[in-house]
Amino acid sequence: MRGGVRKRYGNWYYYFDVGKIDGKRKKIERKAIGAEDKADAERILRQAIAEYENTGIFFEPSETTLHDYLDFWMNEHVELNLKHNTVENYRGVINNHIKPNLGLKKLRSLTPENCQKFINAKFREGFSRKTMTIFHSVLKNSLDKAVYPYQLIKVNPMHYVKIPKFEDKLTTKKDLKILSRDTIKKIISYLQEDDPFYIPFHIGLNTGMRVSEVCALTWDCVDLENGLIKVEKILINVNKKWEFGSPKTKSSYREIEIGQTLINILKKQRNRQKRNKLKYGEFYTDSDFVCTKENGDLVTTYVCKWNGRKLRDKLSIDFNFHSLRHTHATLLMESGAKPKAIQERLGHSRLSVTTDTYSHLTKKMRKEVVDIFESAMHD
Repeated sequence: MRGGVRKRYGNWYYYFDVGKIDGKRKKIERKAIGAEDKADAERILRQAIAEYENTGIFFEPSETTLHDYLDFWMNEHVELNLKHNTVENYRGVINNHIKPNLGLKKLRSLTPENCQKFINAKFREGFSRKTMTIFHSVLKNSLDKAVYPYQLIKVNPMHYVKIPKFEDKLTTKKDLKILSRDTIKKIISYLQEDDPFYIPFHIGLNTGMRVSEVCALTWDCVDLENGLIKVEKILINVNKKWEFGSPKTKSSYREIEIGQTLINILKKQRNRQKRNKLKYGEFYTDSDFVCTKENGDLVTTYVCKWNGRKLRDKLSIDFNFHSLRHTHATLLMESGAKPKAIQERLGHSRLSVTTDTYSHLTKKMRKEVVDIFESAMHD
């Protein structure tokens, strides 16, 4: 295959013949990007000819910036295939972290070195292991698509980038914000039955459900006669409107058995809603939601978050709604419940998620096994 190089207007270019296409001879000519002299241009020419002969495709390095490509990737892939909350998380990572650091770079100029520097800088800023994993995966997954199917770059530099090593440490009750029995009693004594947070709190404590699952709960998913709650949707905010979304993972779709304590609380709530509907008449917001205010308005995740802050201030406790989930799992595990049963109850996708999260408890349980054996040997 014949070709050559030449210099025009201070830049080196290469060209080569690719034969006849549709009966016409075709020649490819491109700027030899990065070439400082004739030898560099000839080297780039040889690479281009070799690639065309091996693949039949001429690859042209993209002039697109990472900023523009990420907008394209979000619009054409992420928003069409991922759940709303994930889309918003990705958007925040891209707009607040990736674009300010790498956005002006062209895709062709991204290297393992400058990508690693970005990851290292975020690590030094003190972001958690989970957040660092998100930074890495968003950049890696987006550039995977730039390689294929979009063919904007030949190699994804993020495949060579590693997250700096975190010091492994045992998860503690403090890390997970697990509530003591005294703190639970303190909250129960503080919350009145007509408090908007009363029902979400008791559902979260007694089931370990996520706040988005609790707020989305409707009466058609509650079987008080058989003591069952079906989790099949979550509550999400889309463009300032509350809508139903799909649960986090396939395993998040589940049935949760509930005890008499929560059954009694929910029976009272249903009767309270009926009385309030009569009391407010046409001003009552009629719906099938379990968690509602006195006038029938929905108790949203935002309301739960605000009430969590109020509890922290009023009772001087370390609290957020997710602490109810951790507390529920901890009480079950400490009482001897099987990790597999807890995994299914919480809707974790893998058993390892449950055992890793509550590793401080599994260590305690291993010690208890030794004590039981020692006791049995000396009886």
